[in-house]
Amino acid sequence: MTQQSESPTTTTTPGQDSATGHETDHATDHKTDPGSGSGSSVAAASAASAASAAASVPPLARPRPLAERRVWPRAFHDRLTAPLPGLRATARFAREGALRPGPEGLADVPRLPVEPGPLPRADTRTVAVTWAGHASWVVRIGGLTVLTDPVWSRRILGTPARVTPVGVPWEALPRVDAVVISHNHYDHLDAPTLRRLPRDTPIFVPAGLGRWFHRRRFTVVTELDWWEAAELGGVRLDFVPAHHWSKRTLTDTCHSLWGGWVLTGPDGRRVYFAGDTGYGHWFDRIGRRYPGIDLALLPIGAYEPRWWLSDVHCDPEEAVRAAQDLGARRMAPMHWGTFVLSAEPVLEPLTRVRAAWERAGLPREDLWDLPVGASRVLDAR
Repeated sequence: MTQQSESPTTTTTPGQDSATGHETDHATDHKTDPGSGSGSSVAAASAASAASAAASVPPLARPRPLAERRVWPRAFHDRLTAPLPGLRATARFAREGALRPGPEGLADVPRLPVEPGPLPRADTRTVAVTWAGHASWVVRIGGLTVLTDPVWSRRILGTPARVTPVGVPWEALPRVDAVVISHNHYDHLDAPTLRRLPRDTPIFVPAGLGRWFHRRRFTVVTELDWWEAAELGGVRLDFVPAHHWSKRTLTDTCHSLWGGWVLTGPDGRRVYFAGDTGYGHWFDRIGRRYPGIDLALLPIGAYEPRWWLSDVHCDPEEAVRAAQDLGARRMAPMHWGTFVLSAEPVLEPLTRVRAAWERAGLPREDLWDLPVGASRVLDAR
């Protein structure tokens, strides 16, 4: 993957270069000659290196106003970290026809874990997540109920119907205080689901996607660029980069941005929602910018064939590496077991992520491999 500038916005914020408006968060390698100096000098060099690395991380941006109207570039192709497939790759994909698993790969559909249960009781001190399926979570944080990429529809455009039911009935949801959207692909931005929401629901979206919501008469739509933030009810919502892309029609490729979200409660506890992403350098940078992530919601499915999907979708092993790069205390897998989007067997993402977690020597209790509909509550720090 090629590495791009972090945030080519038109305004300058703390941590940006005043001439370009680009983020100045660049990794720096610090090496010590093991054959020079005493142990104390090596320790001092190590401490200086850590201090230098910390100093290289820009401060968090000040939250922007809610529902701010902004002017964006027409397209965001400069944010891509890998080229989009060309005609040759598209022809190969069509020729090989590796779009769905064969009968043997679908045989485990009845074994996909589904255990719907009641939502946890929550107050302002609760941080809890419930997996509704795919990339849709009910996140309770700081007294708010936040939905991520809500898709409650049985079917999305161009894809067979979901193979597991929605984990949380719409009628069982408490009042939805906010919605965060990662990007505009149909399995993450579902118009029929969003029509169910009151039009004054606060919606947080990538740059360039606000007009889609304005056309549908949503009134509190906040668009953010990478590394920007907003605040609602004491909860901070930061929009962060991802290795992905956007497209909804034949003519709007990369006309809106894509990314993930870091939700930080009033007590400092953090939940990272990755949205849809391949593996790459952004995870380390997100972890440095937002230290102490308590839970990372990371995609583990829709990864085969790798030659076609590796730039935009993590496989299970890469998701575990991403959790480590982030410095996340726990990981909850998502983006699998709901829609059949690619060629891997339907149960394989779960078995592979469990094996990768064990090989990495990570505590088993910190892998929250939830069934669809299940919940977990974070312990207070």
